[in-house]
Amino acid sequence: MTGSTVRPPAYQLLADELRADITSGRLRPGERLPPEPELCVRSGVSRSTVREALRLLSSQHLIVTTRGVTGGSFVAHPNAGQLSDALSTGLTLLTNSPAVGLTDLLELRRALEVPAAGLAAIRRTDAHLAEIRSALFNPEIDDFDVMLHAHSIFHSAVAKATENPLFELVTRPLYQVTLGEEVVDSLPDGYWAQIDADHRALLKHLTDRNAEEAVVTARRHLDYLSEVNQR
Repeated sequence: MTGSTVRPPAYQLLADELRADITSGRLRPGERLPPEPELCVRSGVSRSTVREALRLLSSQHLIVTTRGVTGGSFVAHPNAGQLSDALSTGLTLLTNSPAVGLTDLLELRRALEVPAAGLAAIRRTDAHLAEIRSALFNPEIDDFDVMLHAHSIFHSAVAKATENPLFELVTRPLYQVTLGEEVVDSLPDGYWAQIDADHRALLKHLTDRNAEEAVVTARRHLDYLSEVNQR
């Protein structure tokens, strides 16, 4: 019929209802969801529908299901790494569309990475520094894939060093976006050597707890990336 809407499947409706309970705080991390028979009665759906809804929530890292006498489905404790995976899917779709380009991505990175560098310089621990240091690469011997992966790990580790899990959650997907062949093919000579130099300079400022210089270096790093993108 013209103008009619397709009703979502029953498992999707149940998953949406439970997700709303979780995201609103009505169900807290670690709290057990109602057992499957109770969900069946409450929602008026079959047990297979309930299980499909729970599988969907589990795939979104919102619940954890365990077996045994004390088992069941429990609200998951928030994990920035897992939650950012869901964000990265949407971000990747957007960056592969005409609506969003590399310039937009760099603008967002600037808004996040510059203040994050200053916070990381103040709050970093020795463990954070070790993780950041382990993400350095050697542009003279490492291949493209190694350097690209190291670049992602480096900036994710800096975000983690802010001790603010929201920075880690929001920034991690930014480094999982592919550059695209047209960008890769146009990288200038010395590009990775400059990236390496910037990373090492930032690490030094974090080690020295020099927030002011860390911010300057992060901003200069993104200025260089923007300059390369405009060539």
